[in-house]
Amino acid sequence: MSPHARQATVPAVEVLPDERHNRWRTLRTLAPHLWPRGETDLKARVVIAVLLLIGAKIANVYVPLLYKGAVDALTPSTTAIVVAPIGLVVGYGLLRCLAQGFAELRDAVFAKVAQRAIRRTALATFRHLHALSLAFHLDRQTGGLSRAIDRGVKGIEWLLSFMLFNIVPTLLEIAMVGAVLWSLYGFIFALVNLATIGLYVAYTLAITEWRTKFRRAMNDMDGEANTKAIDSLINYETVKYFGNEDHEARRYDGALRSYERAAVISKASLSLLNVGQGVIIAVGLIAVMVMAANRIAAGTMTIGDFVLVNSYLIQLYLPLNFLGMVYREVRQSLIDMEQMFHLNEVVPAIQDRPGARGLEIGAGAITFDRVSFGYRPDRVVLRDISFTVPGGRKVAIVGASGAGKSTISRLLFRFYDVTEGAIRIDGQDIRDVTQESLRAAIGIVPQDTVLFNDTIDYNIAYGRPKAIPGEVEEAARLARVHDFVTALPDGYDTRVGERGLKLSGGEKQRVAIARAFLKRTRILLFDEATSALDTRTERAIQASLDEVARDRTTLVIAHRLSTVVDVDEIIVLADGRIAERGHHADLLAQAGLYAAMWQRQQTAIPPEDDVSAVPMV
Repeated sequence: MSPHARQATVPAVEVLPDERHNRWRTLRTLAPHLWPRGETDLKARVVIAVLLLIGAKIANVYVPLLYKGAVDALTPSTTAIVVAPIGLVVGYGLLRCLAQGFAELRDAVFAKVAQRAIRRTALATFRHLHALSLAFHLDRQTGGLSRAIDRGVKGIEWLLSFMLFNIVPTLLEIAMVGAVLWSLYGFIFALVNLATIGLYVAYTLAITEWRTKFRRAMNDMDGEANTKAIDSLINYETVKYFGNEDHEARRYDGALRSYERAAVISKASLSLLNVGQGVIIAVGLIAVMVMAANRIAAGTMTIGDFVLVNSYLIQLYLPLNFLGMVYREVRQSLIDMEQMFHLNEVVPAIQDRPGARGLEIGAGAITFDRVSFGYRPDRVVLRDISFTVPGGRKVAIVGASGAGKSTISRLLFRFYDVTEGAIRIDGQDIRDVTQESLRAAIGIVPQDTVLFNDTIDYNIAYGRPKAIPGEVEEAARLARVHDFVTALPDGYDTRVGERGLKLSGGEKQRVAIARAFLKRTRILLFDEATSALDTRTERAIQASLDEVARDRTTLVIAHRLSTVVDVDEIIVLADGRIAERGHHADLLAQAGLYAAMWQRQQTAIPPEDDVSAVPMV
């Protein structure tokens, strides 16, 4: 065994964090984005936004003081009954405009900071997901990952909007109002005010937490009803074939009935919340107004003081009316952000080694040195595989379905690491080079061709995004797809639909072949590259494949043996091992597995699949 060979019972898998983010850790993870290192412009915006926030709250707290002065100025005992009220009323109006202006300007200044935080966090998560192994993505639904990013991004936006510019400013205003009341009217007024607000907040949070389960049930039922409706409509033809319209309606109505019950309970609990909040506010207002009225009767307070105390309480209660919703949204935002940040904590199973260098391509020779591999410890797919594809030569790997052919391509691209042995390119162990340089050196036409929901031009140019239009057309000609594309009304600007569904299987495969041609790599991998083509088109494209593969190292994974009769060596896999190897004529002469496969295909008898060797990923 080579010195680079390694032993392991199972291939590496993603390492999950020992524990999920708690809420404080989530906030700490977000904090650096609010004070980004080296971003002087963004830091200045944060400082300005905070100053504007403070300015808005100072103006907001001072508004009732001017209102009090105007009311006192209008009392019969006031001598400057004409001049003073006008000045106070104008000042009152200007302060209200100033408070709102500061708040709007604060939002405008901080918007870039918030959006930059959202952008960077989403981009970091997106990049991290691409860094995770194929096994991670095969075990998870892509839609679920996309939703996790989407919800996490919206969670950041909600959190910044409500935490920084709703909850924190309200707390600041409560403290400032309490200080003003204490300084003007004594401790008892500040105490009643703070006690009322404290009781209001405690009641709101408790009831909101209690009714969360009803809201969650309503959302679950809504999702179930939506899923049933979409599933039924997507399978419209099947519903019609079996005449099951009433059956589908009953299933949908069952979900709607459950949603109805949950929605009624949720609405009733919301009414309970609103009534309780109203009672607490009313009790607080009554208490403060009674105390103020008594002092007015005693001559220690004026009508303006009475209005001032009342204005402060109403001014504080208005933003608190949304506390239940804000609390619920902030709580949900933290959960959504936890899910997104949790994805960022997943450690990639396949990583570049510290100091890994780029792959240095010479002749492009590929060597599998006693390679063994299994997707699971109890499901070994490849056993002690050794072969070499000399630089500039062509080797084919054939075998029954599940024999391990496609696993070889996944190992070559290092989507997985071998369990034992080593894979080398020009003598360099692929685990010792960067994944980026490794994959940049290999062009592939995969068996399952999936295209992006974009234009034909985009999908061909994906092989080399910086290619010019002439190079894209040249690759299309080599793949025998240019004439088809130019015959379309939109030509190369034709959109191919979701996963390329607007194209036939053969058309998609020819686009994939053009994409591989355009990449211009020293090493080519054809994984059933012509499986979706008719015989005539296959022969034409096979000639193109031979032309492009000339003087390049080519590994062909094939099911149709007629496509590999002229390769330099054919390797026959069976049960994860190399059963036979040699030239086409020599293998036929051996009258073994290859000869039997050839005979079955020549007589159009479907080959038997070796299902026992199907990998369990």
